[in-house]
Amino acid sequence: QVHVVESGGGLVQAGGSLRLSCVASGLSTYGVGWFRQPPGKERELVAQISRRGSRTLYSRSVKGRFTISRDNTKSAVYLQMSSLKPEDTAVYYCNANNASTKDIYWGPGTQVTVSS
Repeated sequence: QVHVVESGGGLVQAGGSLRLSCVASGLSTYGVGWFRQPPGKERELVAQISRRGSRTLYSRSVKGRFTISRDNTKSAVYLQMSSLKPEDTAVYYCNANNASTKDIYWGPGTQVTVSS
């Protein structure tokens, strides 16, 4: 069992920035994705990063504004969010995944609220 924990959410004005963190023991052995679920909507992929950080992928809505990165020495993955918009308001979740074993672990989420 991998215990995933997100942090760094909060309230920010439009145009501002936040950095989310995702930590878990052994996270370096997993690919990691950041997802979000806006109020009343389905959960959607925001960004993902490979185990060694060599490959990243972004949704069209955040590309150029968000940056995913990882520090495997700290078992951490980050999501730097800039130029935030009210439509970025959501609960943000971290997902640790292993393509070989099909294991997937979710954190409890962290709320991000962007005011206009």
